[in-house]
Amino acid sequence: MTDGSNILKASYHTLGCKLNFSETSAIGMQLSGRGIVRALPDEIPDIVVVNTCSVTEVADKKGRSLIRRLRSRWPEATLVVTGCYAQLKPQEVSSIEGVDIVLGNDEKLRIAEFLEQWEADRRSRVAVHDYIDIREFRGACERGDRTRYWLKVQDGCDYFCTYCTIPFARGRSRSGRIADLVAEAEQAAEAGGKEIVLTGVNVGCFGKDTGEGFLELLKRLDAVKGIERYRISSIEPNLLTEEIVRWIADESRAFMPSFHIPLQSGSDEVLRLMNRRYRTDLFTDRIVMIRDLMPDAFIGVDIIAGARGETEEEWERSFSYSESLPVSRFHVFPYSERPGTKALAISHQVKQEDKHKRVAMLTKLSDEKLRAFSRLFIGTSRPVLWEHPDAEDEGVMYGHTDNYLRVRAKASPSVYNTISPAFLSGFRDIETLEATTL
Repeated sequence: MTDGSNILKASYHTLGCKLNFSETSAIGMQLSGRGIVRALPDEIPDIVVVNTCSVTEVADKKGRSLIRRLRSRWPEATLVVTGCYAQLKPQEVSSIEGVDIVLGNDEKLRIAEFLEQWEADRRSRVAVHDYIDIREFRGACERGDRTRYWLKVQDGCDYFCTYCTIPFARGRSRSGRIADLVAEAEQAAEAGGKEIVLTGVNVGCFGKDTGEGFLELLKRLDAVKGIERYRISSIEPNLLTEEIVRWIADESRAFMPSFHIPLQSGSDEVLRLMNRRYRTDLFTDRIVMIRDLMPDAFIGVDIIAGARGETEEEWERSFSYSESLPVSRFHVFPYSERPGTKALAISHQVKQEDKHKRVAMLTKLSDEKLRAFSRLFIGTSRPVLWEHPDAEDEGVMYGHTDNYLRVRAKASPSVYNTISPAFLSGFRDIETLEATTL
């Protein structure tokens, strides 16, 4: 797919989750196979692809702002918008001046077809399947310009939490086949990949539609030669079974001691109103089990502040519970009203000013947890996967330890994309530790 003798260039822009980043990389590889190259920062692209998020109203606003900014910057480029915002509000997206093609989540990995149609007739298109009709699993295993690979193992969600639009944006839960996913991991290893992050919308539901099991997938991936690290991007606490935790702790070769587990509220009443599939006693059990079996494990936790039904009493209960958890950090999200969700039927609403206060308190708590956890490892050595350097931060390199601490060291090109021990000497900032390669 070229423009006469000229090679077409594409620019890619992603908002939202790790799954989106994985799919954007897959789009880039697909277009690369059609002769379209990635535009360099100082080049003018012929095609601009925006992969959007819609988890909150703020995400929608960011999407609109980015689309308009990119159109203003490159008015002659073909502008393609896809992702969850495009899936949920296709007419709103298509009405933004300059948008040429709008693709839903089921269509995003067929982008080359739509670009060929556009080249033929220059006619704007909106192609979005209703979520109930999204049935096919479309895989992705890419790293783009990153060091780590992102392997999509699952898509969609059947949980329908009352505050969430993701099932409407992504469709029902569906999975890849283990044999296919293992083959993709083997290809990543052949290409020099050292670490793979397993992504999906609700990865613990893997195999619900195929009859295969999530632990079976983990074991098969663990046996892939050349891949030295795996991480699970996020997993629901009720689906993170004791069997999985014990296998990672005692038997796994390459699954790292790091976990990302959504809590969403430390109040059982709010969890009930959210239609979550667990209560705090189960969540506590999972955290304590991980901490007992893997004392050095990094545990990141998602939490929502100011959800409908979170009265002052329930907020205090939630915050007190959060304080008690031996976790490494919180990822804090202010509650956002989403059209069409059942949460809108819950009468109690949190004032915006109270929501901001709660976000601030949880963010401060998260900083305290992260600093306390990180401090445990200052003065010790940990294995680090060194990432390819950021051109904007000349002379230094970054990496992550096995237990997901971000570290910074003097650049040493010979260790890029390798795992080597590093001495952790102190804080660079709340997010990063200073390190010295050994």
